[in-house]
Amino acid sequence: MAALVDRPLLMFLVSFAGLVLATLFGVVAQKVWSPIKVGEQDEFNIVQSAALTLLGLIVGFSFSMAVSRYDQRKIFEEAEANAIGTEYVRADLMPESGAAATRGLLKRYLDQRILFYVTADRTKLDAIGAETAKVGAELWASARSAAAADRTAVSALVASGMNDVLNSADYTEAAWLNRIPMPAWWLMVIIGVACNVTLGFGSRRFNSFLLLVVPVTVSVAFFLIADIDSPRGGLVLVLPQNLDRLAAALNGR
Repeated sequence: MAALVDRPLLMFLVSFAGLVLATLFGVVAQKVWSPIKVGEQDEFNIVQSAALTLLGLIVGFSFSMAVSRYDQRKIFEEAEANAIGTEYVRADLMPESGAAATRGLLKRYLDQRILFYVTADRTKLDAIGAETAKVGAELWASARSAAAADRTAVSALVASGMNDVLNSADYTEAAWLNRIPMPAWWLMVIIGVACNVTLGFGSRRFNSFLLLVVPVTVSVAFFLIADIDSPRGGLVLVLPQNLDRLAAALNGR
């Protein structure tokens, strides 16, 4: 399941195939066993409606969870850009000998943060993380040296801004790890399969088009949830728009 969550298109294909098989299983089960009798039809309709309602609720709840996490990642991307841009300006308050070096380090740090958003390869991400940590340590060392040399409110402001820069990256990475819990996915799958089994079992005549409506709808819902919830896969991505804009502004200075 974890591999499917990070590959929305594969999630769609696998879920569609599985739900269609569940529907066909219901059709076959009805043919093999005795079909629903007239007196039992009302009870079956209640069970089927309850299952479909529960599926709709859990899908809607999971979609809301995915959207909220996507919005949170966008907010933290904007916060990163603001923190780096603010600290770049505050570097002017440092002694001239350290200000130029700090501004250069901030540009390097910004480049690494942009790569974090646009890179999907795990090996490259590990290298980006190592370089980001290295540049971050150098940035903090420069702020610490400035604060140690001049213990004033101005140097404290510079150090506080540098702390915000480093913390914002940690908040972002924590948000990217905050995904829909796996039990929620399993619950959706189980209820989805059960709904399609009852759909096939309750069909009085085989109609391939009507029996595909629910599997297609649920598979598309699974695809959208996985797409929005996956930071690096699918079509809906968190792009470093604010970081790119900041990089263009800093490189023009």
